[in-house]
Amino acid sequence: MLGVSAFYHDAAAALVCDGEIVAAAQEERFSRKKHDPRFPQHAINYCLEEAFIDPSELSAVVFYENPLLTFDRIVKCLLATAPEGREQWAKGAPLQLSVKMRFAEAARRVLGPDVPVLYSAHHVSHAASAFYPSPFDRAAVLVMDGVGEWATTSLGVGDAAGLRLEQEIRYPHSLGLLYSAFTAYCGFKVNSGEYKLMGLAPYGRPRFADLIRRELIDLRPDGSYRLNLDYFDHLSGMTTTSEKFHQLFGAPPRAPESRLNRREMDLAASIQQVLEEAVVSLARQATRQAGSRNLVLAGGVALNCVSNGVLLRSGVVDDLWIQPAAGDAGGALGAALAASHMHFDVPRKPAGRRDGMHGAYLGPAYGPDEVRAFLDRKQIPYTVEADADRRARTVAEALHANQVVGLLSGRMEFGPRSLGGRSILGNPTDAACQSRMNLQIKYRESFRPFAPSVLAEDASSYFDLDRESPYMLLVAPVRRERQRPMDWAAFDSGDDDLLALVNQPRSNIPAVTHVDHSARVQTVHAQDHPEFHRILAAFKALTGCAVVVNTSFNVRGEPIVCSPEDAWRCFMRTEMDMLVLGDCILRKLEQPRLEESTDWRSEYELD
Repeated sequence: MLGVSAFYHDAAAALVCDGEIVAAAQEERFSRKKHDPRFPQHAINYCLEEAFIDPSELSAVVFYENPLLTFDRIVKCLLATAPEGREQWAKGAPLQLSVKMRFAEAARRVLGPDVPVLYSAHHVSHAASAFYPSPFDRAAVLVMDGVGEWATTSLGVGDAAGLRLEQEIRYPHSLGLLYSAFTAYCGFKVNSGEYKLMGLAPYGRPRFADLIRRELIDLRPDGSYRLNLDYFDHLSGMTTTSEKFHQLFGAPPRAPESRLNRREMDLAASIQQVLEEAVVSLARQATRQAGSRNLVLAGGVALNCVSNGVLLRSGVVDDLWIQPAAGDAGGALGAALAASHMHFDVPRKPAGRRDGMHGAYLGPAYGPDEVRAFLDRKQIPYTVEADADRRARTVAEALHANQVVGLLSGRMEFGPRSLGGRSILGNPTDAACQSRMNLQIKYRESFRPFAPSVLAEDASSYFDLDRESPYMLLVAPVRRERQRPMDWAAFDSGDDDLLALVNQPRSNIPAVTHVDHSARVQTVHAQDHPEFHRILAAFKALTGCAVVVNTSFNVRGEPIVCSPEDAWRCFMRTEMDMLVLGDCILRKLEQPRLEESTDWRSEYELD
C-alpha cells in the first residue's frame, strides 16, 4: 500500500506491506526544496526501491485527503463571503481543479495505468498515523491542525474493532489557524515558523492571554471552541489576521527579519498558554468519550512539544503517543495505514511496549561503498574507522573538545526531527554552544533552543520525565538540582537583548536548557539506533555526561540532508569541525577550500 501526500506543503510517500511500515520519506529531502509540495515522485521511487517491488504489485495508491470535499469547502466559503473571497478563489480554485482533482491521473502516469487509486479523508489519515503504529490496544484519538477538508479538530477512539472518529470541529474555527495567525502577526512564516513562536514564548509573559480568551476564542468546558471571525481573514482573504486584530494588539504585524521586541515575546507566551489550555480540555473530552486514558495525537498542532509536555503533566492522560511525522507529511503514512486496515481489512498486529515506527528511521541509508565512492570521486580527504566503538570514541573526544560534529548514520528520519540519523551534535556543557551553533552553523535566530539527546537509561537523572521520548516531541523540565538561576534584571527593565539571556548558563547542561529551564528531550535506545547510542555512551564514559546537543543536519532555509553529498556540502558551507559519513571521518582542517560561484544561501528560502 502506497500512501501519498502532496500539493499543499511537505509532500511525502510511505509504503506499508501487510500492516508493517516499510519506508517513508518527504519529497523535500530529495528535491532539496524545503516543504516541497509537488507530486513526490522521488519519494515514491525510494519507497518502491526500498521494498524491492514494482508499481504493478501495489494493492493501491492512496491520497491523504478527499479533494472533492476540500473543493466543496472552498466553494461554500466563497458563496458565504462573496464578493470578498474572489482573490482566495482565484488562488485556490486552480490548485484544486488542475492538481488535486487530477491526482489519479498523476499517480497513474508515474505508477502505471492500472494502479488502483483510493482517497482517505484528511483527518482519518492523521488519526490512522497516530493509532495504528502506537503501542496501545485501545486509545483515545485527537487530531488538531489548520484544516483538512472541513475538519480542524477530530476526536475518536481506536481499539480492536478499528478506528472511529466520532466528533469534530469544523472550519473556519481552528486551533491551528489561530496559532498560525499569531505566527504571521509576529513576523514568522505560516506552516514553518510556528516552532519559532513556540521557542520565543519562554522569553515573554502571557499578558495578552486574557484578551485572547475574551476577544478571539471561546473555550468551552467540553473542549469545543469557536473563533471570533471578525479578527481573522482566513475565511475570505489572503492573510491570517484582519485590521481589527491589529487594532486589538495596538500595532501592525512585525516585519519579517526585523528586531524582536518584548511585545512579540509576550504575544508568543500568551497564545502558547491559551493553546495549552485548549489542548488539555480537548484531551479531557477525548479520553472521557473513548473510555481510555491512553491518548494518541496527530495533526500539525501535535508538533507543539511544549503543549505535549503540559498535557502529559496535567494528569488528564495516563500515557501519550504522538506520531513523529504529525504534520501533512505523516498523512501519507496514515493514508496507507488507513487503507490497509480499514479498506483491505489487514489485521493490526498486537501492540507491544515498542511502537511500530521503527524509531522513525524510515528513509534511505547509504552503505560504506556508496559513501567511499562519492568521497573518492570528489577527491575529498577522509579516514576510515571501521570499528564502531573506536569511531564513537573519536566523535566523543571531538565533542568534549567543544567541536561540532555532523552525523550521517543509517536510515534517514521521517518527520521534522533529526534523531541521530541526520544530526548535528555538540557539547551540552559548553555555555557558548547554543549561540555558536545558531549563528555560525545553523545561520538562524540566536534565541532558538537546541534539544538534548540522552541515553534512555539516564534520562530521569537529567530531566523530570518518567517515560520515553524517542521522537523529541515532549518538553520536560531539567531537574531542579541541575538548574542555575537566571538573571532577568536587565531584560525585565526594558532591554530586549535576547543574547544577554541566551549566553547565561541555565543549568549544568546549558546548551540544551531553555530560559525557562525546560528541554525538548530525545531518549535514545540501543535497539533503535545502535550507532547513536554508542556515541552517547562514549561521551558519558569520557565526560560523565550522558547528554549531547542534537539539532537537525541543515542550515536555515534548507531541508535536512539526505545523501552523503548533501551532508558534505552542508559541512563545507558551515563552521562544523567534523563530519561522520557512516564509517568515514572528515576533519574540516584537512579539507580544501570549497569554491562556489554564487552565494549558496540564495538557493534557499529563509523561513
